[in-house]
Amino acid sequence: MTETPLPLAQPEDVHSRADWEAATAAVLRKTRKLGDDDPDSAVWEKLTKTTLDGIGITPIGTPDDLSALQTSGRPTRAGAWDIRARIAGPDAKLLNEQALVDLDGGVTSLWVQAGPGTDLKTLLDEVLLDLAPVVLDPTGDPVAVATAFLDAFETGTYTNLHPDTNLGVDPIGASLRGLVQAETQENVDHVVAVARLAIERGVRGVVVDATAAHDLGASDVQELGYSIFVGATYLRVLAEAGIEPAVAADLIEFRYAATDEQFPTIAKLRAARRLWARVLELSGAAAEQRQHAVTSRPMLTKYDPYVNMLRTTVAAFAAGVGGADAVTVLPFETPIGQPDLFGRRIARNVSHLLIDESHVAKVADPAGGAYAVEKLTDDLAVAAWAELGLLETDGLDAFRARIADVVARREAEIVKRKRPITGLTEFPNLAEVLPERAPSEDGASVRRYGASFEALRDEPVASPVFLATLGTVAQHTARATFVSNLFAAGGIAVEAAGPTAGVEELVAAYGKQAVVCLAGTDDAYAEWGGAAAAALREAGAVHVIIAGKATDWADDSAAMGVDALAFLNRTREKLA
Repeated sequence: MTETPLPLAQPEDVHSRADWEAATAAVLRKTRKLGDDDPDSAVWEKLTKTTLDGIGITPIGTPDDLSALQTSGRPTRAGAWDIRARIAGPDAKLLNEQALVDLDGGVTSLWVQAGPGTDLKTLLDEVLLDLAPVVLDPTGDPVAVATAFLDAFETGTYTNLHPDTNLGVDPIGASLRGLVQAETQENVDHVVAVARLAIERGVRGVVVDATAAHDLGASDVQELGYSIFVGATYLRVLAEAGIEPAVAADLIEFRYAATDEQFPTIAKLRAARRLWARVLELSGAAAEQRQHAVTSRPMLTKYDPYVNMLRTTVAAFAAGVGGADAVTVLPFETPIGQPDLFGRRIARNVSHLLIDESHVAKVADPAGGAYAVEKLTDDLAVAAWAELGLLETDGLDAFRARIADVVARREAEIVKRKRPITGLTEFPNLAEVLPERAPSEDGASVRRYGASFEALRDEPVASPVFLATLGTVAQHTARATFVSNLFAAGGIAVEAAGPTAGVEELVAAYGKQAVVCLAGTDDAYAEWGGAAAAALREAGAVHVIIAGKATDWADDSAAMGVDALAFLNRTREKLA
């Protein structure tokens, strides 16, 4: 029996750009994001999100987006990615137990932090090093760490190390993190010495860890430009030592951060391959870029840490779609301390769910050909190539200054809640009990995006704000909810009056708190807001806030777009 193939689309299912604009504009007008007099074509401006690099992410792509592309190339990974677990900490025996449990649970490689004093023989006991690649993250002398690892390997019964093993030397990344001095001859010697060890053993030896820039707060373009700058620098160092560019290129693995901003992460990984391919073309070498994607540390939150599971799932999905060869999902409780068995299991199972149940890895480059993704990939690649030029001419000190500018702009968006952080700046829960974890120094120097708000939550205010709710629940609930969440983001609790019909009922519910905040409708404010504020002052209030636009009878105001950090600090001072 043969089946008649169905047409790709019925005539009634084919729509024009104008049809889409009209349908979208109708929705935006209902939500008041578009005015009745605005043209339908304004939906593009309203829905296009601009990144910190000034690159627009459109809501949907069109064929016109492909008319001026300057780069080309697609991810080369086919099939499942390497599921890589992070192993870091001082207790080699405990780390060995974690590694064996992770490998038994489906992890396929290990990313091991090690210093010259790390007992790698204990840490890697019973790890089958010919089957499971180990990527070193050396702290201290990388040659000593690599030698200790190779000594541990030689005590086993293996014939060879897995070829995806990497000895992990990256002095530029270590200098950016402030771990070593920059641009010393010793650093150059370390790169060459470890590279020669890697060539002898048939493994990789060099890591270009772009998360060193990301962890400082770098944008996607800055992270990309930095990675290509470092990779090219290592190619030059190895070439000067007599190692052919093709051989040197095979020694290098790149590490990038994957964030919960799905499309920028997909495009970033795709752009990275294009950029590196161009560098190798200019170097006369031919090799594919090997990518290790790690879920972003700065995007994680200490408070409401379970939301981190959602963030890392989106990030891992984007990394897989973007073509990463290896993916590390950091456990959700990483900002709190040493992850436990539950956190590690959830982290590795994210990749299993994406690969085995969602079949994300069944198609190579599934985002390829999507107009918006292709345009974003090209935009990132072009901008990153310009950033590479700045790094080549200005060096790393100027690069740090450019990162600082990005950090300031990101912070400004966060404090105005234009870049919301769920569980921290939005929908915080002051009553939550954080899971207890052993202390950990891994990633302790990373400043998370929500650090300013976490600092406030670390020191909650003892005195609450009196929430003077005007009118019925239906009348005051919108603004009361808004301002209650805002206060909670700064570690400030509220005590609400509940439904009130007038000034007398409001004052009767007042509990002599120093700070009061009125929450109601504009009509209620006009009718009896001023009288309520005056009565509350007479009853003992010293600082009056209005939830909404500023008014002459209130000392402060909280409305959409308020600088939340400044507002919360002012309120905390009054409560103190």
